[in-house]
Amino acid sequence: MDAASDKQATDILLLDIRNVGTFADFFVIMTADNRRQMNALQEDLVDTVEKAGATLHHQEGTAESGWVLLDFGDVIVHLFAPQERAYYRLEDLWARGQQIVRIQ
Repeated sequence: MDAASDKQATDILLLDIRNVGTFADFFVIMTADNRRQMNALQEDLVDTVEKAGATLHHQEGTAESGWVLLDFGDVIVHLFAPQERAYYRLEDLWARGQQIVRIQ
């Protein structure tokens, strides 16, 4: 989450979904204000997490689409543009998960 905060991501949420899903333990959901920032966040997050010993298993989406998903196995990171985050409202869909940290 520090890497996201350092790159100026906003409304960063760590959501524990262990009790409501079986495919991952945590979601990290954050907003990037523009495509350039989303690309920088994506690159920095992958680099930081891989240096910490995790492996990127799968990646979907692009900054141009407004939603990038980074699957690190137990942790899935969702990078959203503001409009897409408001539209998909993952926090609402996974409301039974426990909010661990929220940085606004």
